Amino acid sequence: MPTLSELVARHTTCDPADLEWMHSLVSDWQLLADLSFADLILWIPSREGSAWVAVAQMRPTTGPTVYHDDVVGSIVAVGERPLIDTAWREHRICREGDPDWSSGVPVREETIPVRRDDHFVAVIQRSTNLSSARTPSRLELTYLQSASDLAQMVSEGRFPFPDEGPILVRSPRVGDGLLRLDRAGRVTYASPNALSAYRRLGLHADLVGTELGKTTATLCYSGEPINEDLMLVASGRTPRETEVEAGAIVVQLRAIPLIVGGGRIGALVLVRDVTELRRRERELLTKDATIREIHHRVKNNLQTVAALLRLQARRLRVPEGREALEEAVRRVGSIAIVHETLSHTPEEIVDFDDIADRVIAMTGDVSEASVAVRRVGCFGMLPAMIATPVAMVLTELLQNAVQHGFAYGSGTVKIIVSRTEERLDVIVADDGQGLPEGFDLEASTSLGLQIVRTLVVGELSGRLAVRPGKEGGTEVSVTIPVQPA
Repeated sequence: MPTLSELVARHTTCDPADLEWMHSLVSDWQLLADLSFADLILWIPSREGSAWVAVAQMRPTTGPTVYHDDVVGSIVAVGERPLIDTAWREHRICREGDPDWSSGVPVREETIPVRRDDHFVAVIQRSTNLSSARTPSRLELTYLQSASDLAQMVSEGRFPFPDEGPILVRSPRVGDGLLRLDRAGRVTYASPNALSAYRRLGLHADLVGTELGKTTATLCYSGEPINEDLMLVASGRTPRETEVEAGAIVVQLRAIPLIVGGGRIGALVLVRDVTELRRRERELLTKDATIREIHHRVKNNLQTVAALLRLQARRLRVPEGREALEEAVRRVGSIAIVHETLSHTPEEIVDFDDIADRVIAMTGDVSEASVAVRRVGCFGMLPAMIATPVAMVLTELLQNAVQHGFAYGSGTVKIIVSRTEERLDVIVADDGQGLPEGFDLEASTSLGLQIVRTLVVGELSGRLAVRPGKEGGTEVSVTIPVQPA
């Protein structure tokens, strides 16, 4: 399905500011759909002005939908939808007198012109399914009156709010809890869910008739300095969100000032009890901190092991034993690098390019040959379960290249990396003395190559190949399946 931006670019010459206004409207019009118990469709005029294009659609969560199929991308000629034409031409909200029965169910149609600054950019079609119509409750009457006020604000260019603060990832919805305030900030209606949320904060009286700002401050800031944002939001004077706490209870508030005809007539305050959500977030933060601390301690322990091995190597007089311990130090060090990186990130995923560069530096520090190691390409982000064995593989391949390819000579080792969504390809190529005659990877007794083969093939389910380089030296290719980053 094409996006709003794609449809606007394809069918109109709408300027960026108007497009941004429509994006803001569509990002927040679930509120209007739920208060109206109605489907919303956003129509814009075509470039030639001879047709209307449906660029966005929203269904209500509070009532039955009219459109079970998506209509985004539909095009209707001017004249086919008289209410849309009238709303656009006369710059007013248009309501149809009798329900439309053409779809088999009674549908009431309304159209709302969308204004930005001093001009109109689109028309909202509001379609209400009347099949389950009944005598409305006070809650439904409050919803409908609030929807009417919001629709008027849309037609006057006052909604959405251009200066509204950042909306939280999951703002309160109409069904979470709704409070209607008058001009003075007193509660004129409280939905059952909103009242329940305030009961959990410690309210024992009724909300209706109270000043919401003072009541909320009394519940949450008794004996403490009052948060100014809270007073602005709870009194409905500014379009903003905030959270209030009383004991272990956390309630999220969002204010929507109602400004109709140039004056503020009151406000809507959406209320959501987010106590359990915040508790789970705190648990996750604690868990993340614990995991990072574990990685930090593992890194410290590995460095201690490496230091002990290095100390033991210095005491050995047998060259083979000293060399074996030094190789073990490098292997332990490569694992420690991964854990050190993980100790600084909240997720079990690391930027492996940084790890690869540190492994390269570590190889150069212990090499007795004058070898330049270069990396071409990026590893990108890798999960810890892949990063640790890949770090060990890279350490072994670089060490083999430096130790067996050049001995005490000089040369170049190139690490060529390419990555797709499904796999990681790494080639370690050197211009050294090359493979010994009759070399067979399967029959090789080299501990380093055995470790590489075990990690690549056995643990990572990848492929390993060792072959002579095209221009001399040796080339080792590793292919590892990875998940998209």
